[in-house]
Amino acid sequence: MTAELPSSGTSRPPLRERKKMRTRQALIDAALELFTTRGFSGVTLDELCDAVDVSKRTFFRNFASKEDVAMAPTQDLWRTFLDDLETREPGGRPLAEMLQETLFAALERMTEEGWARRVLLSRRLTEETPSMDAHGLHFCHETSRTALDTLHRRLDFAAPDDLRPQLALDLLVAAFHCALDRWTNRPGTPARSDLAIDMRNAFDAVPGSLTLTVNLRIPSAR
Repeated sequence: MTAELPSSGTSRPPLRERKKMRTRQALIDAALELFTTRGFSGVTLDELCDAVDVSKRTFFRNFASKEDVAMAPTQDLWRTFLDDLETREPGGRPLAEMLQETLFAALERMTEEGWARRVLLSRRLTEETPSMDAHGLHFCHETSRTALDTLHRRLDFAAPDDLRPQLALDLLVAAFHCALDRWTNRPGTPARSDLAIDMRNAFDAVPGSLTLTVNLRIPSAR
């Protein structure tokens, strides 16, 4: 069973926090535009900071590296997922359904104008930039480990070495990446709602993938 995409309200942060958010967003936008136009290795950190008129110190308050700023749109989604997981109630339902609902809730909170376009630019850059791909794998590993620690801290499982929570998380991440690949290859500039559809389709396909039976293909006669 696939969880539904929920609706959520948003509260307006204080002025100082909004200024920090605008600076961070400006760095992300400038990075993605410059990297897309000139290539990831064709833009120095100094040039990126100059484009936004901020210091390197300000940059490193927000991001750890060029890879970090370039992959921020998707990483923000998963950091929001981790935040939501801290308070999400299991409600006696399957863990997989709870995790899906948590990820849908995180997606619903990606309300910044242009978020979907930023994800698309980031994904296309990742495909041609080995260091971004490696950064993404590391981030995925760390996120999964943090999520698993959260589950074991908050929820009651049969045993500390129960493999099922890890497998449920791994399936969630794998299905998300399948959905993201399909979403990225949609024509034009796909919307956030399109990603929700592709996620739902991927999650729906998971149970059948575990019982899929196949046979060798028989060559057709010429």
